[in-house]
Amino acid sequence: MVLNRVRAVFFDLDNTLIDTAAASRRGMLEVIKLLQSKYHYKEEAKTICDKVQVKLSKECFHPSSTCITDLRTLHWEEAILETKGGAANRKLAEECYFLWKSTRLQHMILAEDVKAMLTELRKEVRLLLLTNGDRQTQREKIEACACQSYFDAIVIGGEQKEEKPAPSIFYHCCDLLGLQPGDCVMVGDTLETDIQGGLNAGLKATVWINKNGIMPLKSSPMPHYIVSSVLELPAVLQSIDRTVSMST
Repeated sequence: MVLNRVRAVFFDLDNTLIDTAAASRRGMLEVIKLLQSKYHYKEEAKTICDKVQVKLSKECFHPSSTCITDLRTLHWEEAILETKGGAANRKLAEECYFLWKSTRLQHMILAEDVKAMLTELRKEVRLLLLTNGDRQTQREKIEACACQSYFDAIVIGGEQKEEKPAPSIFYHCCDLLGLQPGDCVMVGDTLETDIQGGLNAGLKATVWINKNGIMPLKSSPMPHYIVSSVLELPAVLQSIDRTVSMST
């Protein structure tokens, strides 16, 4: 059996290359300010945002039945109604949603050190962006952080038949680059999608970004490598290639 060096790296987007969670928090803070200053809400402003955050975390989006804008405006409408009572206020819900969304996108930035890392890596391996999520939402993020030029290909789960962790989307990525699963490494922050998917598809290695040092459950998929920052990836790739060299 001939062992190959790493020839491609698949990167997750949210909370791997860009800090989506922090950008979302900034958006929520702007909505709280709006509700308190313009509409004179007090502690209810934070309660509404907390409720929306829960709804986002449990979100089930089916593009055949609704659009993401309508669904997320509904999150805000329901949260306001649950907190304040009275009649539904669609106009206020829309104002909150679009302020949260625009602020969030403004803070989705590809850091300079991440750009430099991607630029250097691309001299040695192919780079592919593999992100789950609704087509419109993910395309807006990609445009906001201006990351297109750093990748040989971009694959969005919402545009495919199946998302991560289904093996099919990983095979599609391999096909786009003309490579085999054993040539490729998956890098991401979510065990259930990024890491499980990479394992399901038989990739050469999986790298879990564990920023907060959380302890995974025993039932969680086991990544090949664990790092606290995506910037540690070049050293991991060197380690993988060293192992291949020693084996051959």
